Amino acid sequence: MGYRLSKIYTRTGDAGSTGLGDGSRVGKDAPRIAALGDVDELNAIVGVLLCESLPDEVRALLIGIQHDLFDLGGELSVPGGNFLKDTQPGRIETAIDRYNGELEPLKEFILPGGTRAAALTHHARTVCRRAERAVVALAHNEAVSDAARQYLNRLSDLLFVLARWLNRAAGHGDVLWEKGSNA
Repeated sequence: MGYRLSKIYTRTGDAGSTGLGDGSRVGKDAPRIAALGDVDELNAIVGVLLCESLPDEVRALLIGIQHDLFDLGGELSVPGGNFLKDTQPGRIETAIDRYNGELEPLKEFILPGGTRAAALTHHARTVCRRAERAVVALAHNEAVSDAARQYLNRLSDLLFVLARWLNRAAGHGDVLWEKGSNA
């Protein structure tokens, strides 16, 4: 791969449009750009989570997820592109089963919190849900791969499970919601 970003500012977006990977231009407020931005934000919050002290296996999983999210961003930047493989959502399912298998079944709703790493994982989960909504909205009018929608749907579930698992691994339980506790 050669130098792709030799000049950072181009002034081509000053009027409110941006270039896609296929060379076409769209408004910066287009649904495709909104979805791309939400996936980028999700990748960034996973990067923040990776600044925490994490078990090596979780770190490796999250680094792989960042690469997957970059694949997804590439797919969104090229209309009609299919960069995610059908196997990528399945890898997330395998991780969900692995980490959820060590947790007690939930009997109550939980609050996002506990340890800092778990709270950041919950934050990533909420950004993932927003990215999923943006991709679904894009799919109403433009082609989006099944793998893209499935990946984000599974990833939000994994992030929920990982937040619980990280709390447990740190010796901190789930933060349970107490209905009416401030009534």
